[in-house]
Formats: sequence, structure tokens, C-alpha cells
Amino acid sequence: MGKMFSGSGVAIITPFKNDRVDYEKLRELLEWQIANETDAIIICGTTGESATMSDAERKSVIKFTVEVVNKRIPVIAGSGSNNAAYAVELSQYCESVGVDGLLVVTPYYNKATEKGLLNYYELIASHVNLPIILYNVPGRTGVNLTPKMVAKLAKISNIIGIKEASGDISQVAEIARLCGTDFSIYSGNDDIIIPVLSLGGKGVISVLANILPKVTHDLVSSYLEGEVNKARDLQLSVNGLVHTLFIEVNPIPVKTAMNLMGMNVGNLRLPLTEMAAENLAILQDELTKYGL
Repeated sequence: MGKMFSGSGVAIITPFKNDRVDYEKLRELLEWQIANETDAIIICGTTGESATMSDAERKSVIKFTVEVVNKRIPVIAGSGSNNAAYAVELSQYCESVGVDGLLVVTPYYNKATEKGLLNYYELIASHVNLPIILYNVPGRTGVNLTPKMVAKLAKISNIIGIKEASGDISQVAEIARLCGTDFSIYSGNDDIIIPVLSLGGKGVISVLANILPKVTHDLVSSYLEGEVNKARDLQLSVNGLVHTLFIEVNPIPVKTAMNLMGMNVGNLRLPLTEMAAENLAILQDELTKYGL
């Protein structure tokens, strides 16, 4: 199945205008990401507010992204769901419009037993030929993919990697130990990209890259090219900003930051809403400090 990508993949926001998808702005953001050396586009992930998008919107945004990017870099679509049949349907749709890979989150809210999780991923993987990246984000889904579980899933030929967003570096180390170097690990946390890379990780699926695409790309590529000190300095220099991007639930702060930077990406969809005034002041202060 081969490696998906190495480097910085942006978990891109979905721009809205009057609560509808703003396709012209999305085109502009995709071009800006490519121009700034982002290594892959992850469309309709958590940061893209896919949970508040209709089926028609999700499909249309994914198709549009594939067409605009036009094979310049990989496009990976979020196609996981807490409804397995829908996850299969959406994954097949993604394959039909030419995405390069799928990011499949664990079922959320209904959770699942180990057997249920295994069957969910087996079902999706058996219905597409695309490479699949597992997505573990227990803080949002209420379920943790244990390293033992990941090792079982890694035996499925088109499950090629994981976006690990547990924030638990010892869990990442255990996945690396059990799954070996053919299995790609991507950091799902922007503040620990370097520790994940040091364990053999291939890159990051990043929120930060929405506002600092070049820096996030450089952070990963400098580490992978052996410039460890430079990479570490970049990591530590962005971490204040990264922490501020999670001062309220993602993607509230990053979308707000983009609007403060004049990028006009529009509103958030309920239940997400504008930032509290005191948090907004902290974000403005951090963006100013960073020269944004």
C-alpha cells in the first residue's frame, strides 16, 4: 500500500459565508497551503467541522478539494462516522472522486468494544482500495485505540498508519514498537511533533498549519533531514501559540485566528460559537507576539 505522506498535513478548516460553504475561499486556502509547501491536505476532519456538515456538503467539499489540488499533493478525506454503513458509503464516494487516502476516526458517542472497533475498521477497509489512516482522539470520541488494538488493525493490508491524538507519548512509543517501521505514525498534537518523529513518526496532521503552514512544514522536514536542534527550536517557538489554539475547543481558536489575520474564513457552526472575550484577548496577544 505504501506510505501516505511524510511531513505536515493540514487538517484544513472549512470556510463558511452566511453559513454556507465558501468555495472560492476554500480554493484560495488550498492554493496558499500548496504554495507554502504543505505536504498533504486533510479535508473534512474534526478541524473542518465535518460533524456539522450535511452529507451533500461533505461530498461536495471533498470532490471540490480533489479537483483544485489536482494531484499536486495528496488529499486525504475524513470519512469515519459513528454509523458504520455511512462510513462505508462515504469512503466509497471518496474513492470514486479520486482522493488519495482516508482518515477514519474511531466511532464516537456509541464508543464500541474491542471487537466492535475491529469489525468497524475491517468493514470499511474491505470496501475500498484506498490507504487508510486510523484516527485516535480519545478526548473527543470517548474511546482509546490501544497499541495492541492498533497492532491488530495494522495487519489489514490497506490500513497503513495512525493519526495519534491521545497526547500520550508512551502510547505512541508502544504503537511504534508493536507495528514496526512500515506503519506510519502521524502526530495528532501540534505541541509534540518532535517527540513523535523521534519515535519514527512520519509527520503531523496539523491544526497549526492552518495559520503557519511553512513553519509546520519546516519543523518536520528539518527533523527528518537530521537538523534536530533547528527542529526542536521551531517546536518550542510555536508551542505557546499551539497551546492558545486549544484554549477553547478546536477549531474555535484557529478559525478565529484566521479571521483576525484578515483571512475571512467566516463563522463557526453551532454548537461551536465565537470565543469568550477573555480568551480572544489571549489569542490576539499570542498572535501579535508571533508577528501574525
